Amino acid sequence: MKQERLQILGALILTAMASSFAAIPAAAQARPVPGKLAGVVRDAAGTPQMGASVELISEAAGVAATRGLLTNTEGMFRGDKLAPGFYTVRVTLAGFLPTLEKHIRVTSNLTTLVRIELESMFASLDQLRRMPSSSSAEVDDWKWVLRSASTMRPVLEWVDSDTLSGSTVTSESVGPRVPRMRMEFTDGARRPSSASSIASSPATAVAYDQKLGGTSRMILAGQVSYDEDAPAGGIATVWLPTGTLGAGPHTALVLREAKLGPVGPTFRGIRFDQGGALALGDHAVLQYGGEYVLVGLGAAASSLRPRAELNVRLNDDWSAAVVFASMPNGPGPLEANDSQPGGALAAALNELDAFPALLWRQGHPVLQKGLHEEISAERKFGARGKLQIAGFHDDNRHVAVFGRGSDLPVTDYLQDNFSTGFAYDGGSASSWGSRVAFREKLDGDVELTAVYAFGGALTPSGDADDLLRDVLRHAQRHSLAAGISAKMPRLGTKVQTGYKWVSGATVSSVDGYGESIYQMDPYLHLVVRQPLPKFALGRWEAIADCNNLLAQGYVSTNSRDGRVVLVPAFRTFRGGLSVQF
Repeated sequence: MKQERLQILGALILTAMASSFAAIPAAAQARPVPGKLAGVVRDAAGTPQMGASVELISEAAGVAATRGLLTNTEGMFRGDKLAPGFYTVRVTLAGFLPTLEKHIRVTSNLTTLVRIELESMFASLDQLRRMPSSSSAEVDDWKWVLRSASTMRPVLEWVDSDTLSGSTVTSESVGPRVPRMRMEFTDGARRPSSASSIASSPATAVAYDQKLGGTSRMILAGQVSYDEDAPAGGIATVWLPTGTLGAGPHTALVLREAKLGPVGPTFRGIRFDQGGALALGDHAVLQYGGEYVLVGLGAAASSLRPRAELNVRLNDDWSAAVVFASMPNGPGPLEANDSQPGGALAAALNELDAFPALLWRQGHPVLQKGLHEEISAERKFGARGKLQIAGFHDDNRHVAVFGRGSDLPVTDYLQDNFSTGFAYDGGSASSWGSRVAFREKLDGDVELTAVYAFGGALTPSGDADDLLRDVLRHAQRHSLAAGISAKMPRLGTKVQTGYKWVSGATVSSVDGYGESIYQMDPYLHLVVRQPLPKFALGRWEAIADCNNLLAQGYVSTNSRDGRVVLVPAFRTFRGGLSVQF
């Protein structure tokens, strides 16, 4: 046992070292092919502006070099021989407000084009002069009047007493304010009946985004539940050296502890997640990562979970991908969650509930595990539509099966202390499958998704004289899912709903990897986020997350252990309040 733990620890150290070396800029290993950045500077009327000062600032960590340019008679500028990466473009011109454009990607051997519009400093004065005195303005509704200096600028604020108060801000103050803190007051759980999942109880979660200098960020997240009989808490830290998920390396560390009932054992877990992205030439991107999980519940169980995805752009419309990853145990990899509602703050909170399911087999704890291999091709339809065709193979070693029952053997069933729910190791299963998915973003904030999948899942057989895992058989199933996400134009209500149909009785997921990518849970699910009127600091929302609303897919079966009801997706409700600052 000690030798196996040393091997796992050695593999973890090698993975972290490999990720650290992969994060070194390509210039340290092989000289990259430079790119170009060109653009045009105009005013609000579309007139080109000659003589504007343009600064190109690299956002790479540890790179402080800048390049200064001037626009020509046509308002155009051009920067050659730029190292690939993200850049910030700062434009200043006397009589206009300074403009800042961030996160502009420069690609090897390509020319990136940008269009920058300058706003006259007198436009802000006109807004102040024309504002009706009877209009209701927010307390923090600032109207900026700035000089043309590029570093520190005096700021004037229009106040009700017709006086002007002065302060100073930097250029980052201009533009929409990005939330740096997120708090959630919730009750309920997304994935109950597992000791490694957050319990269904009232809880408070907080995530805070802290800049560390340059472009790097540290996101801190934590959660505490208020159940006196089963207190629980967790802490997560996410370090982003480049400041953006999916555009560079990231490191996440999660600690969680929960007591299972008044006299039950204590669950303790630690997750270490390392990942990032690496450009391979002009047309390929490699997303890599892995996580090490160590949990304890009387005895210890551990798992090393690698993942890698190679995306290749064939032309403007077609791309291909090859995936090798561990079976997902939550809402998908950390870097994939940055595109979901809430961004990096919500992704950090999701890390608290991303432990694989803890199971019990012959009196020893085991973790849900499996490998997924996939090859896919994707075609763009216009600017908003995408069609993906994929073939995949799933190799599961410990399939998590959930259900309800009582008086079951404690050596194989991890029973919930507050209900009849349990988690069970369904054994091994291997299958081939295919997937066709279409996603299109319509006008406004409406997005449609349709997914067809054919894959393997566990289903009970008629033999009731064996153990439950011997009663379960592997079968191929068809599934068809459709979903829509939209935002109401006046109320601002955000709705995400969908339904996934399965051709026969199953007790495990059909294409679990596809479910995590497209957020398609089995049967009917609904998520509603309603913005509330402003009554305190921050932006408040009421949230409701419902899963399997019609309680479909429940399968009753008999085995040597007794009669149980197996549930591929529990009917759950999670709701509360969310606020961003």
